[in-house]
Amino acid sequence: MSDVSDNTNTQQRSSINTQPESFFGLGIAPGLIDIIDRLNFKTPTPIQFKGIPIAIAGQDLIGIAQTGTGKTLAFGIPMIQRLAQNRGRGVVLVPTRELAIQVNEALMQFTPAFKMKTAVIIGGEAMSNQIHQLNRNPQIIIATPGRLNDLINQRLVNLSDTSILVLDEADRMLDMGFLPQIERIMKHIPKKRQTMLFSATMPDMIVRIAAQHMSLPVQTSIAPSGTTAELVSQEIFVVSKFTKERTLLSILDKYPGSVLMFVRTRIGATKVTRTLRNAGYSASEIHSDRTLAQRKDALRGFKTGEYRILVATDIAARGIDVTGIELVINHDLPDDAENYVHRIGRTGRAGMKGHAITLATPDQRGEINNIEKIIRSTIPLANYPDIPTEKFFPAAKSTVRSFFPRGGRGGGGRSRFRR
Repeated sequence: MSDVSDNTNTQQRSSINTQPESFFGLGIAPGLIDIIDRLNFKTPTPIQFKGIPIAIAGQDLIGIAQTGTGKTLAFGIPMIQRLAQNRGRGVVLVPTRELAIQVNEALMQFTPAFKMKTAVIIGGEAMSNQIHQLNRNPQIIIATPGRLNDLINQRLVNLSDTSILVLDEADRMLDMGFLPQIERIMKHIPKKRQTMLFSATMPDMIVRIAAQHMSLPVQTSIAPSGTTAELVSQEIFVVSKFTKERTLLSILDKYPGSVLMFVRTRIGATKVTRTLRNAGYSASEIHSDRTLAQRKDALRGFKTGEYRILVATDIAARGIDVTGIELVINHDLPDDAENYVHRIGRTGRAGMKGHAITLATPDQRGEINNIEKIIRSTIPLANYPDIPTEKFFPAAKSTVRSFFPRGGRGGGGRSRFRR
């Protein structure tokens, strides 16, 4: 592990601390600069500023940055440039179908100018179409680990010419149990390659992957692990589970813009979406029980404004990269406190301000404390005159909830002991 930290320190000592006013000076080839200008990308984000020169130089890279900070182009621009200069293939592994599609959309803004083809290899779509894409010999493959392993096992894809491997949203892939599948894929990729790993957090498992599978990686961290987006304000409403839906509708009346709402379960997503529609709101849902076509339609409709509200579970949410989301609502607290950071990072993107509201029940003081430890700040309690709120139970009483399984009995007052 000393290789990781020593090389990181060297890079940090030699880094330029001044943020540039343009993408010039980062080592980007003129053809890519022309595309960047046409797309009207004026100033690189911090992760792009720090990561692009390292990646263009061919070094292994660990990029730690908040969600919504431009990580796709931080690895995409160097990967396209290096593949154009040298023969080989790029493989990008992502945790969800939606993220694979959106990474492909971002890269395809640049690949046509270099006559590069891409392939999106994900579950939920006909394998025949993906085999057709592979037969076109794409220079870049964007894939979820499960489907890519299926094709490898059937000897329908050959990764022996891979020269660049990207693990995007690596922490989420680990959370979803993809590590064994990632390691199986790596066995089919040459050890002599460039590896780039991007993540919003830095759990111990990522450090272990870096030590085992990367060569003297340079780590560049834009913010400490668990740091929330600077432009996102936050607040908590403490409400009884019996008044949660009424509180939700009152909040939606105060915010006219687009809303991304997080729930804990697939059944909960369907129930909340039905409640919203019955109240006259345009809403759709995205979770693992929906077909890929339904998930694509929900995301497309949310982007175009057909659906003002998108209700999502954490598993599906990593593929939601939409600029201009006014409000994130945590209808339910996440199972993993670190997912709070990922959730609220969906607003306040691209220099815009955003707001995040969390609905907590009186017995969830402990879960809120865990979130506040990770983000290293206190989330203020909301107090609106027209929205009745409660207080968290004292710490001693809140331990009663630990006798019940997660997602079981809960709520306010004596109702904790009833279904």
